[in-house]
Amino acid sequence: MRPSVPVRAVSVRGASMAPTLRDGDACLVWWGREPRPGDVVVARLPAGRGLGVKRVAFGDEDGGWWLRSDNVGVGTDSAAFGMIATGDVLGRVVLRYWPRPAWFRRSA
Repeated sequence: MRPSVPVRAVSVRGASMAPTLRDGDACLVWWGREPRPGDVVVARLPAGRGLGVKRVAFGDEDGGWWLRSDNVGVGTDSAAFGMIATGDVLGRVVLRYWPRPAWFRRSA
C-alpha cells in the first residue's frame, strides 16, 4: 500500500502573481492545508475558471476567503468573483523549486 502524500507539484500559468510567482514557475503545494491570511494558495475558482494561484487576503466568519492577485492589473481575483468557500482552497504553496528556488512564508 502506497502512503498518501499531501504535497503536489503545480505549474504557474499567467502573470497574476508576479513578481512573487511568474508564468512557468514550478511549485510544491501542501494539499489540504488550512489557509491563513498572507498564504499563497491553489484554489478552485468559480464559474468554470479552473484552478488558480492566489494570495489569501482575509477570511470571514462564515468560512469564506477573499483571494487577491499580487499583480493587481492582471488576472481575476475575488474583486471579480467574491469570496471563495474553504472547500475550494485546495492547498498552500510552500516552495517554488524552479527556476528560482524559494521557500514561501506568509506575508501581510
